[in-house]
Amino acid sequence: MLKFVSNSENETKDIAKSLAAKVSKGDVIILTGELGSGKTKFTEGFLSFWGLENEISSPTFTIVNEYSKDTINIFHFDVYRLADIDEFYAIGGTEYFDKGISIIEWGNLIEEILPKYIKIDISKDSNNSNIRYINIEFKGDFDDKFSHFNI
Repeated sequence: MLKFVSNSENETKDIAKSLAAKVSKGDVIILTGELGSGKTKFTEGFLSFWGLENEISSPTFTIVNEYSKDTINIFHFDVYRLADIDEFYAIGGTEYFDKGISIIEWGNLIEEILPKYIKIDISKDSNNSNIRYINIEFKGDFDDKFSHFNI
């Protein structure tokens, strides 16, 4: 597990941008953390690697937003409002995985159906509202792709 401390929204975005530089088509990233912990800010930083940070909008009501840049497709899910995993299957959620990079807010709700993924857990500091703790776990075989991950 990799552990980072972010002292600002910009640092959170920088961590996400560094991760985005390492991912490739077929990778799935799930974001977990309480409301307001920074999942959407992390996604904004992630998208900034491709110059798409101004395109972001929350997919809370649409479930998935699609972004494209050059030869990459990025699928931004928010599964918070899904009733269960069957609803994710019903919207064709798993069909996106091989078509690009998927980043899933509240991804812990569908974690059990994912064969391999990167889990990003973001938590707030109880004493300082600007500080976030970002823990990154790699679940499944990533062939050492992230063995030298740093910011």
